[in-house]
Amino acid sequence: MPNSARKPIVIVTRKLPDVVETRMRELFDARLNVDDSPLTQSQIAEALKVADVLVPTVTDRIDRAVISQAGPQLRLIANFGTGVDNIDLDTARNRGITVTNTPGVLTEDTADMTMALILAAPRRLVEGADYLKAHKDTWTGWSPTWMLGHRIYGKRLGIIGMGRIGSAVARRAKAFGLQIHYHNRRRVGLDLEKELEATYWESLDQMLTRVDIVSVNCPHTPGTYHLLSARRLRLLKPSAYIVNTARGEVIDENELARLIEAGAIAGAGLDVFEHEPAVNPKLLASDRVVAMPHMSSATIEGRIDMGEKVIINIKAFLDGHAPPDRVHPAMF
Repeated sequence: MPNSARKPIVIVTRKLPDVVETRMRELFDARLNVDDSPLTQSQIAEALKVADVLVPTVTDRIDRAVISQAGPQLRLIANFGTGVDNIDLDTARNRGITVTNTPGVLTEDTADMTMALILAAPRRLVEGADYLKAHKDTWTGWSPTWMLGHRIYGKRLGIIGMGRIGSAVARRAKAFGLQIHYHNRRRVGLDLEKELEATYWESLDQMLTRVDIVSVNCPHTPGTYHLLSARRLRLLKPSAYIVNTARGEVIDENELARLIEAGAIAGAGLDVFEHEPAVNPKLLASDRVVAMPHMSSATIEGRIDMGEKVIINIKAFLDGHAPPDRVHPAMF
């Protein structure tokens, strides 16, 4: 624990909302990233040599090589984000470093974006908006057979990962008339299944062959890397769409791009990518792909809520209490 005679050094790797940074300055010796330039691995390693607490974000790679250079004063990594696949949890645990995250506060924002993509891809919303901007002087008006998409009402939605976000997506989708199907590590409670009129599939393969839209809402872990592998992607109907607001690594992105280009999958709505910030050029070039710049949680309210969770976790830890959002490697 840091010396109580001084404020603990809290190093924040990216710029956070002003209200969050102001509060951090009040409570801690906060070292902020004013210009929001992503830190290099060597810069993060240098920060760990002096920080009592590190506040990284989901794009910072806090791996074994970096953590091994941490000074003995580092006892907490308070991640600004729900996913912790950017942090080597086992190495942190072995070094006696606690890791926290910010679960729960982004559920509704992410579910909203997921639903938006479920609508946008089959209905060709972005394609239509882009066309009008590019042809505003030559557009001849409404036509009965032009820019036709697909109705989502009555279609089968297959949700991969029925946690907080997956359940929130299911509630929205049910209101739009979609039939809810899901695959999860464990079957959800019967009350939730009844509320959502949801069908559970123990076999992901069997679910994929039957649904019209797939929504990826599971975390990225070693067990979910390329969960939608080349083999599984080929199980989908040619009329099916894929929506991903979870993590890009869950899908074999190269195979997805190839199948969409070949017409073996109808299209996709993607907010995350396997090699961010790089995006497969075939996906960006396709009119059948709605590609968003990882913004499903990008609301002012959500970012402030995340920052407040980070501060609560830090305060609880420094006061000698168990932080409310402590992460255990077995959880992921």
